[in-house]
Amino acid sequence: MNYQIILSFALATSALAISPGPDNIFVLVQSITNGKSYGLATVCGLITGCIIHTTLLAFGVSAIIASNESIFFVIKLLGAMYLIYLAYKVFKSDGQIDLESNVAPKKSLKGLFIQGFFMNVLNPKVTIFFLAFFPGFLFSDSMSTVWQFYILGGIFMLISFVIFSMIALLAGQIKTYTLKHKNSGLVFKWIQILVFIGIAVFILL
Repeated sequence: MNYQIILSFALATSALAISPGPDNIFVLVQSITNGKSYGLATVCGLITGCIIHTTLLAFGVSAIIASNESIFFVIKLLGAMYLIYLAYKVFKSDGQIDLESNVAPKKSLKGLFIQGFFMNVLNPKVTIFFLAFFPGFLFSDSMSTVWQFYILGGIFMLISFVIFSMIALLAGQIKTYTLKHKNSGLVFKWIQILVFIGIAVFILL
């Protein structure tokens, strides 16, 4: 078992979770407008949805690996190209974190959990991202690939849950900071770019 690969995966996941994206911005807005408990309910829904993606990935890609190593290499190559494409999209964006234009209508805690769950499960970009991100971090030659994907999924969900929950709990301070420091969005923009490119290079090498 290669613990260095697991550590690299954990660090990459942390950087991605911290960087502003649709999911954590949605959590932040819910917390700011409706309260911390509503942000946390959204977090729980989003993270629960990751179980579905992990399961599909674990059984689908594991079957491909078992049948043809060359196809698996093509998957990793396409995954690296997709991550570089995401880096390019972030590069072309303005890098601003706009909290004022987001509308967060009041919903029940259960309603936000369900919304977070389906936001994640029904988003094809999440499926594609998992497919691009996870296969490059398989860490053992002896362990079942299904178990490896579930372990990676568990690490991804745990880290994302902790960081997203911190965003929900510190929503007020985060909003104050981003409004006071106008360049914060630009810093997070370049973190995302470097992380996407770094992961792509890691997968290719």
